[in-house]
Amino acid sequence: MSPHDPPAPEIDPEVFFRADIRLGTILSAEAFPEARKPAYKLVIDFGPGVGRKKSSAQITEAYALEELPGRRVLAVVNFPPRQIGPFMSEVLVLGVHDASGAVRLLGADGEAPDGARVC
Repeated sequence: MSPHDPPAPEIDPEVFFRADIRLGTILSAEAFPEARKPAYKLVIDFGPGVGRKKSSAQITEAYALEELPGRRVLAVVNFPPRQIGPFMSEVLVLGVHDASGAVRLLGADGEAPDGARVC
């Protein structure tokens, strides 16, 4: 979808809130050379309720590996795990495309704890 596309069809808010979107902190990031599209392997801490989860993220155009640890991100934590090549991605990290098409990560302002749920 592009910023010029109209909104998607309406859904019931209850459908949206079935997606469990949580705030987490990236603990580590490494290259994922086996991926078909350029990607990184992330380990993200979502606090005691969810724990540490792994994700494959196609964010190589906008972020260098060394700037990712410590970054706060939003991710869907209740989708089923997905096999991506030799890697099992456990959560879907959320982002938006910038003007050049690179994916920019979504996060939260302020002092919300890891594991805080989008409301």
